Amino acid sequence: MRRRLNDGWIFSEGFEPRFRYELQPGKPVRLPHNAVNLPLNYFDERVYQKEFCYQRILHWQELASGESQLIFDAAMADARVFLNGIEIQHHRDGFTPFTARLTEHLQPGENLLSVRIDGRENPSIPPFGGYIDYLTYAGIYRDVWLQTTGSAWIGDIKIETPNPLGQRKSVRVKCGFHGKGYMGCRLRVSIQDRSSKTVTSSECAISGAQVQLTLDDLTGIELWDIDNPVLYRAEVSLLAETALDHREISFGFRDAVFAADGFRLNGRLLKIRGLNRHQSFPYVGYAMGRRSQERDASILKHELGCNLVRTSHYPQSSWFLDHCDRVGLLVFEEIPGWQHIGGREWQQESVRNVARMIRRDWNHPSIVLWGVRINESADNREFYTRTNRLARKLDSTRQTSGVRCIGNSELLEDVYAMNDFAIGSEEMPGANHHRVALRGQTEVTGLSGNVPYLVTEFNGHMFPTKSFDNEMRQAEHVLRFLQVLDASYGDPNITGSVGWCMFDYNTHREFGSGDRICHHGVLDMFRVEKFAAAVYASQSEVKSKPVLKPVTHWSRGERNIGGVLPLIILTNCDEVELKVGSYEGRRFLPDRVSFPHLPHPPVIIRPEDVNAGEFGTWGHSWEGMRLIGYQSGEPVTETRMVNSPIPAKLDVAADSGEILAGEKDEVRIVVTALSQTGSTLPYLTDPLNIEISGEAALIGPDSLAFRAGTAAFWIESTGRVGPVTVRIVSPRFLPASLSLSAVDRLCRSAPVRSAADAV
Repeated sequence: MRRRLNDGWIFSEGFEPRFRYELQPGKPVRLPHNAVNLPLNYFDERVYQKEFCYQRILHWQELASGESQLIFDAAMADARVFLNGIEIQHHRDGFTPFTARLTEHLQPGENLLSVRIDGRENPSIPPFGGYIDYLTYAGIYRDVWLQTTGSAWIGDIKIETPNPLGQRKSVRVKCGFHGKGYMGCRLRVSIQDRSSKTVTSSECAISGAQVQLTLDDLTGIELWDIDNPVLYRAEVSLLAETALDHREISFGFRDAVFAADGFRLNGRLLKIRGLNRHQSFPYVGYAMGRRSQERDASILKHELGCNLVRTSHYPQSSWFLDHCDRVGLLVFEEIPGWQHIGGREWQQESVRNVARMIRRDWNHPSIVLWGVRINESADNREFYTRTNRLARKLDSTRQTSGVRCIGNSELLEDVYAMNDFAIGSEEMPGANHHRVALRGQTEVTGLSGNVPYLVTEFNGHMFPTKSFDNEMRQAEHVLRFLQVLDASYGDPNITGSVGWCMFDYNTHREFGSGDRICHHGVLDMFRVEKFAAAVYASQSEVKSKPVLKPVTHWSRGERNIGGVLPLIILTNCDEVELKVGSYEGRRFLPDRVSFPHLPHPPVIIRPEDVNAGEFGTWGHSWEGMRLIGYQSGEPVTETRMVNSPIPAKLDVAADSGEILAGEKDEVRIVVTALSQTGSTLPYLTDPLNIEISGEAALIGPDSLAFRAGTAAFWIESTGRVGPVTVRIVSPRFLPASLSLSAVDRLCRSAPVRSAADAV
């Protein structure tokens, strides 16, 4: 049995030897927890680079007879676990799980559990020792679980599907065992489909510490695919006279292969279109719960239309990966690190990271690549021979890769991964669409022929763009993404491209803007869209969601010289009709000359395409605009922008109408200042106040200012059931309220919203 142990912790700063034996005064906290919350910007990250203490009481009667273990999903960065003063575990990695066995050290009555967290950047632990372009927030920032079993228990479970494209399929279950008395017991495996119907089952006698059980001749099996992510469930039981242990593992049948001529999923050629993701959030760093992790996977898949995410630059939450499995989002997962390779002890810890990452995640059908090289590091044959050898030994069903930023780098992995910043490294004069967006792979690799090749970063720090930057810079940001994606689609020797990055993130003082934020994302830190987000969304098919996003705030004086031309319209429609003022509408087709390879090129309206008076050059009246998107000759979506926008409505939207009381849960709320036609007012910088009543608490400050016309924040559960009210007060609008419910159940409720008119 496994249950969360996230409540009842006492948190304090510092860690003295007596903390092992004595419960210290401190603050009650609920996991996941960030040791020190940071401001949104302008801070000193050294405030969390010190020791902290987490304690709680374990009662003997809470623990079943047999084996009892604590499983920490992760703690940053150097963790020591003590039970009744005795150290029972030491873990030197902030991104992978670890187990602390309790059984041998439990005593009748109360037992004191103490966890020392050292948040300092220890140069003997990856990724530390050099400079890293992200923060590593101290704390027990993922879930902790209490697991109780019989005297013998199940260890690693690896599920393989050796012939997924065959007419008759197989499941191979490899299972390890620990403890006393498992010899002579039985292993039972039952495979369930998504309707919980038993597909097949089998059992065998256990004759050693590891057993392999194969279930053959399976028919009617559905493949896991990005458009149909079918999951099966393996129920694995260790049986004696009673069940000693039981596990349930989700998996899928799929075939994923990177080759010199492209990437194939289940035999079908698929061009990869993805983004990199950090796991950070404003104020609380890494310490966000299950649904916030799931929400990021949903944004990537459903809102941005990506088919792959790279977990830059470390293993990320299991909740995130579980949801990638469910929504059909491919994953390239890599070990912790950023450019720097440390000494022998550091490298040994990194090799262990390879093992921990793969053992934790080898059953996820979404994962198609293991990243076994430190991001953007120099060649190191001995080190990377070891990481590749270990990865292939542990999991022969997936290929390996490693991300580099240097050309002619030695290829020890199966897939050559390259961060290609051709746009930005050498700015070229003239029209943007004439720039070379990506280099040919043989130019990069120095090899005589083609190999499996993936572009893993582009744009990012070469053109940081804030959501509130001027329109011309944001339009250039959009063009750079369009150009690289078009080049990727046009080169059959590139399996795809993964942009840098999904959203803005806090960083060290050596990187980013002066505000300690890397403004590299297509979303801001609160997951609110910049214009470039629609570059990705527009590459999805209209049947998923029509996209019609003009890259403009529609004001005459925003750009140099004036006007809005050239006007980029990001869309997946067949054609777009533009109406300005009283002028008769004209239809425009996607620009397949500049972007011949994109699934859905943008519509670009240039000065030579329209009459000067139509677009209100200086000395003419400035009029409103209406866009209509057509698919197969029928209108499917419309956008309007007025010539004189005024504050008209305050839109308040929550990602969910329910917040979970039974676990650490958060709901994001986005407040948008709207014009009379419903478009965002990007220059509004008014303040707003947030008032929360009921069973939820605000994350971050209660006074904000609109940035680019929006303000966003999260609320978190208190652990109690009841109503929640969010009230927004801003001087230009009537107060707006939003009602939610704190519930004690698993929920998948729809988003909710409310609106208030302008004063």
